[in-house]
Amino acid sequence: MSEQPTHHATAAVDDPGLAPGATPGGVARRATDRDAVELLGLVAYTELATFGRLASDAAHAPTLHQRLVLSRQAATMLDRQDRVLAHLAELGTDPEAEMAAFDGIFDDFNERTRPSTWWEGILKGYVGHGVADDFCRLAADGLDGPSREIVLGILSDGVDAERSASVLAEAATGDPVLASRLALWGRRLVGEALGLVQNLLAQRPGLGRLVVDSTEVSAGLAGGSGIAAPADLGTEGGTEMQAWVFSQLTAEHTRRMGRLGLAA
Repeated sequence: MSEQPTHHATAAVDDPGLAPGATPGGVARRATDRDAVELLGLVAYTELATFGRLASDAAHAPTLHQRLVLSRQAATMLDRQDRVLAHLAELGTDPEAEMAAFDGIFDDFNERTRPSTWWEGILKGYVGHGVADDFCRLAADGLDGPSREIVLGILSDGVDAERSASVLAEAATGDPVLASRLALWGRRLVGEALGLVQNLLAQRPGLGRLVVDSTEVSAGLAGGSGIAAPADLGTEGGTEMQAWVFSQLTAEHTRRMGRLGLAA
């Protein structure tokens, strides 16, 4: 994918009181204002995609309770998306254009992971979009203060941290055969989701720059995302950085599946 024109001069300014181009830890920023806007666009688009997935799952849910749970969660996604879009507008950007830059990024993932049952579809959204959120969280500490606060607040707001977790956990607990099948399906899903992240890093080097900046913020300051990170991962597109990202995403996937009572 090609990057959007860099005409938004006011986007993602540095924190007040910081030297221009510096992270909160005093290290020179690698990421640009354009990179920060790009991540915000990705977050907004991910929330929209998750809304679509949850709305579809709710429409085909086997029980009324499940329809209610998933419908409420879908509404939460739109609220989260709108918060990001409002911030993008405050930065002087075209929010819809920033989202449009990522239109279709889940197409290949969706094509490779067609669920055969409703339960597989629920887990697909839980794993796939969970990995996407986790990646955005890894990069978020590379943002300026206001943008970082909004993104981390949305991804850690506790309102829908596990999306379909309650529905999945109840089903897996009551059906060992289903639980076994979902565990195997989850392993395939995370592999495809990591491939999506790899493509994003290759096609969008600005996201890699934000990840590298983020690790330096996390290493130097309390109050960041809380992610343990080395102080320097080298270049934004290097294998060391990608390997670290994958290790973080895989570890969080393992924890997520564990909360469902499923083996990762």
